[in-house]
Amino acid sequence: MRDKELVLEVLRQIEEASVKIIVRFQTIRQVADFTDSLAGVDKMDAICMMLIVIGESLKNLDKITSGTFLPQYPEVDWKKAKGMRDILTHHYADINAEAVFNTCKEKIPQLRKTIQKMIKELR
Repeated sequence: MRDKELVLEVLRQIEEASVKIIVRFQTIRQVADFTDSLAGVDKMDAICMMLIVIGESLKNLDKITSGTFLPQYPEVDWKKAKGMRDILTHHYADINAEAVFNTCKEKIPQLRKTIQKMIKELR
């Protein structure tokens, strides 16, 4: 790996964004919690921004490591994680609240766990 410190910094950014998502998602129990109030929409918007940060950081990580690092951790579907960033960025007006809800509930905890593992192994 070319620049271990840079990789660690990007991983820390991803971990920080995942923590923000987890904290913001704590009060969300169903999709309607995102869609039925201005506060819910604001919360979803904030979470989407962190999902964009994660996706962009993953793309940067791939560039830094020439695409060799993420495949070592197959417990996360990295392609879909990066793809979510593209959808959120280029089709923001068409965001599917259910997809965001499911990502937060089912994918982000595993992503965080994997990122923590990556950081630990690189240290």
